[in-house]
Amino acid sequence: MKVEVLTNNEKRDVQQKIIAKLRDLIEYKNLEPGDKLPSERMLSEKFGVSRSNIRESIQKLEFYGILYSKPQSGTFIADIGRVAMSGMMEDILGLEEPDFKSLVETRILLELKTVRLAALRRTDEDLEAMRSALDAYKSKVLNKEDAVEEDLLFHLAIAKASKNSSMNTFMLIITPEIITNFEKYHVCDSNQSFKGIQEHEDIFQAIKDQDPKRAKEMMKVHFKVLYQYCYHSDN
Repeated sequence: MKVEVLTNNEKRDVQQKIIAKLRDLIEYKNLEPGDKLPSERMLSEKFGVSRSNIRESIQKLEFYGILYSKPQSGTFIADIGRVAMSGMMEDILGLEEPDFKSLVETRILLELKTVRLAALRRTDEDLEAMRSALDAYKSKVLNKEDAVEEDLLFHLAIAKASKNSSMNTFMLIITPEIITNFEKYHVCDSNQSFKGIQEHEDIFQAIKDQDPKRAKEMMKVHFKVLYQYCYHSDN
């Protein structure tokens, strides 16, 4: 049995080709909102690709709201007009993979909003989750261990406390990629990690005090190095 091993770029190329073929199929068959797509097995055979590739491509189109799945029933066309759907498919095919700097920039913009909302909406349970992540971060830094994951878990706890499901979802989407690439790009050094302990404490205290203005200002202080990386470097 041959095991197919593809690089990330190859996977993306295959996925783009499948999405283009799905677009052509929808147009050729004149499929309307609510119409059912052929099964993954049939699409796999028709397009000459693996079922896992078909599944990943369908999931991407589900993410953008073009398709939706019903358990035990199959995959269906969403309630979107033909013109809008065609335009959205073209936009998806034209999307570039976000680079690390773009992800960090998006994170900054999101978190300046989520931290304000968290200060207004946080519960005692949210504070406990932040405190736990902060303590784990502090422990690792003091032991001179990599604390990138604990750092981001603290920020994810803030996003959750914002009670804005869209912002929370965006943070969950971009966080794995940031974790994967953080050390690769050498954004922060060990001294910055030590400074991060107090910066996290200041953010936590502002959220606990339900002071959105101070919470945002403390987050800006915490993001000083990231600002420099995004806007004042040639990396």
